[in-house]
Amino acid sequence: MVNKALIDINKLTPYAVGFDRIFQDMHRYMENAAQSTGYPPYNILRKDNEFRIELALAGVSRKDLDIEVAEGVLTITHDPVDVEQNSTIWLHRGIAQRKFKRHFTLANDVVVRSAEMSNGMLHIYLERIIPDEKKPRTINID
Repeated sequence: MVNKALIDINKLTPYAVGFDRIFQDMHRYMENAAQSTGYPPYNILRKDNEFRIELALAGVSRKDLDIEVAEGVLTITHDPVDVEQNSTIWLHRGIAQRKFKRHFTLANDVVVRSAEMSNGMLHIYLERIIPDEKKPRTINID
């Protein structure tokens, strides 16, 4: 059975080939955005073909974070273990220690290079890799 949405997309772009993947990626992006709670706050920076995602994670330990890349989605998860002792009494608790799962949809040519944590900030380094076959080239006429 042919997907009706793909037929309609092909009517919009009868001269384009292979763009159905873009629409599938956009759908996945919208699903990830809908699940976002706004916590933790983050920045995304770009310089040429390099990107950096910064997440503000006051009081969060490296060991309590999981970072995973699968099927074009970068996922950062924090599920803190409550290690309070019975004798601890909180007079005020203003630093959030809630669990979260933050998704970032990546383009096909973006790869995660590394991650580091310092001063309560998680830095994730990404890079856009342009394969040789996608770089501009001259076609010789025989």
